[in-house]
Amino acid sequence: MEIDAVARSYRRWAPVYDFSFGAISRSARRHVVDHVSRRGGEALEVGIGTGLALPLYDGQIRVTGIDYSDEMLARARKKVAEEGLTHVVALRQMDARALDFPDAAFDTVVAMFLVSVVPEPEQVISEMTRVCRPGGEVVIVNHFATDTGPLARIERAFSRFENTLGWHSDFPKQRVLGDARLRLIEEIPMPPVGLFTFLRFQRLA
Repeated sequence: MEIDAVARSYRRWAPVYDFSFGAISRSARRHVVDHVSRRGGEALEVGIGTGLALPLYDGQIRVTGIDYSDEMLARARKKVAEEGLTHVVALRQMDARALDFPDAAFDTVVAMFLVSVVPEPEQVISEMTRVCRPGGEVVIVNHFATDTGPLARIERAFSRFENTLGWHSDFPKQRVLGDARLRLIEEIPMPPVGLFTFLRFQRLA
């Protein structure tokens, strides 16, 4: 998947994202935010999008968000201003493959519905791990490829249009499991009907 194609796709998605994919992913997003809020401290959300999760975080946590799409970020910044979200520290335009943060800067690093929409997802995971403090957590929720059945055939059919759609429909889970600095400590299927998967990793020392 090409980064410019992703940017073009999300320029088109930005006006309708909250009412389309945002509705489908609401339950999984709520689960992630509740978990991150309970952890407290400093959190980084990679791929903040239109900021759908921002009003859901507990006010005691400090959240930094990044996204590649200026159009998405504009909508996220509008939410922060209109709703007075003082727990949001900063929203920055950034390529997730090269995060402009020092090592071990965050207690929790989150990616919701991101890893199948970026080029070089392994590099994105590597960067998320780098900026997470030892003992902290990297949290991912995403749709991953199904091995068999009708859904698997649909995923493969849509995969040829990934640059147009802006996401990789048959993205294999193994691509986020290869960083030796991370230990998978929890995996939960998420609604609707297990379409998404919640993965929680501990950042090893």
